[in-house]
Amino acid sequence: MKTITLRDVPPALAAKIEERARRTRGSLNRTVIEMLSERTADRGPTAHHDLDHLAGAWSDDEADRMDEAIAAQRWIDAEQRA
Repeated sequence: MKTITLRDVPPALAAKIEERARRTRGSLNRTVIEMLSERTADRGPTAHHDLDHLAGAWSDDEADRMDEAIAAQRWIDAEQRA
């Protein structure tokens, strides 16, 4: 196994690593390896979850109105179809 030394780890990042190591009862070394592995794992297309809180937030009526508004913009001018 390769040994890597990290220098100048930002305090906020160090705190996150230490907190996770405490929570999982793991060593700092194992925790850093796990965190790096999680961030670099090949998971196919990147999954984003920054808008998850909006999923299911609309009522059926609001969703229908949005669908209607979008549908109204999906027409093509006759001269553009040729």
